Amino acid sequence: MMKWTSLRQFVDFLASKGELVTIREEVDPELEIAEIADRVMKAEGPALLFEKVKGSPFPLAINLYGSRRRMSWALGVEDLEEIPRRLKELLTTQPPEGFWDKLKMVPKLAQVARATPKTVAKAPSQEIVWDKIDLNRLPILKCWPEDGGRFITLPMVITQDPDTGRRNVGLYRMQVLDHETTAMHWQIHKVGARHFQRYKELKRKMPVAVAIGGDPVLTYCATAPLPDQVDEILFAGYLRGGPVEMVDCHDSELQVPASADFILEGYIDPEEELVDEGPFGDHTGYYTPIEQFPRFHVKQITQRRDPIYLTTIVGIPPMEDKFLGLATERLFLPMIQMTFPEIVDMHLPAEACFHNLCILSIKKAYPGHAQKIMHALWGMGQMMFCKCFIVVDHDVDVHHFAEIVWRVSNNIDAKRDLTVVEGPVDHLDHAAPRQFVGAKLGIDATRKWKEEGYTREWPKDILMSESVQKKVDALWPKLGISLKKP
Repeated sequence: MMKWTSLRQFVDFLASKGELVTIREEVDPELEIAEIADRVMKAEGPALLFEKVKGSPFPLAINLYGSRRRMSWALGVEDLEEIPRRLKELLTTQPPEGFWDKLKMVPKLAQVARATPKTVAKAPSQEIVWDKIDLNRLPILKCWPEDGGRFITLPMVITQDPDTGRRNVGLYRMQVLDHETTAMHWQIHKVGARHFQRYKELKRKMPVAVAIGGDPVLTYCATAPLPDQVDEILFAGYLRGGPVEMVDCHDSELQVPASADFILEGYIDPEEELVDEGPFGDHTGYYTPIEQFPRFHVKQITQRRDPIYLTTIVGIPPMEDKFLGLATERLFLPMIQMTFPEIVDMHLPAEACFHNLCILSIKKAYPGHAQKIMHALWGMGQMMFCKCFIVVDHDVDVHHFAEIVWRVSNNIDAKRDLTVVEGPVDHLDHAAPRQFVGAKLGIDATRKWKEEGYTREWPKDILMSESVQKKVDALWPKLGISLKKP
């Protein structure tokens, strides 16, 4: 397992693996970097390090997560599937009955114990304290022509529940309003917004800290749809196999990652009027219109001695966030299977912006099983935002688009197999007739049983006999036929 102590260490590692292109030409952070990055992301090209960004003394890194290989390395493994295997083993641990069972559990318990955050007195993220607050020194991007301004796109926004003290780390974009304030785009369903509402009720200023960069596992964990009671920093420690070092903020009770490249400390005053934020070219592929959000006041900026500004762009998929979404898909499958063991696999296509479509394969055990799974998941955390579930049988590859199209188009009767429900939809859903509430679709593409109203005999798949397949496998090298993999 790889453990990263800094973003620069990860960047240097990518360079050593031939996965990074360093750009030494001066490039403008307004639109030009976004156009370069968009072309590279669409082609699943390399990570990029811009050494000279117009108007800023700091280098900029983008597309670091932009392939399955780099996403795996960012989480400290050679392949993403290593983590769900480890998670499944941990989650399915039975209570020990005897001495030897307890002894066997020690390594698993140690995995969790090692994940507990560690407080340090000094940190690289606070090596240099800016003597003047000026957000314009950072190479913050304007991503798309109709964006309302420049946006910090990969900020780890750290807040705290004023009643319980429980920390939240969320990834909420931040539009620069002037040299010392930004808008804070936490959507209505997010934990940060809930903390804000509580501070508003208490009529107290809300301390906020923002970390940029550092160990790449941290930025991923800020995007992860964790249950409210699970600390993102603890989860990051579990993924990296060791504690995340945290350091106290200078001006509040919050703590920030010691490895971060930049730290913005400040506050939001709930008594202040909200500010216009947007438009923003979003991950849906459309511009999110102007809405009102809180104003974040930056009171202090600290940095490493050798910082790199980490950023990304979103837009018409696929983009870099395809692989952040892939990590979530693979890592959270074992957690869903703990509640629904009949689920065999899950796919959240990047082309559907992840939350708009979820394809599930299940081991069907009774009539109406597909509908049970749909309704259950619509009531489970951020799965409530899924606009469409497709449920197929256990032997269907949910990642094979051609097979899914074949099964869905052949296996459904529109009147019998389509389920439409109404409920919460994503804040960014522009298709819903009114904001936050809309209709969602479930498609049961499983084989139908007589108990489900299918009175005929369901046809068999066309498959070659296994004996013939083996005979041709042995013969194949002599045939001189070269085929491209589908």
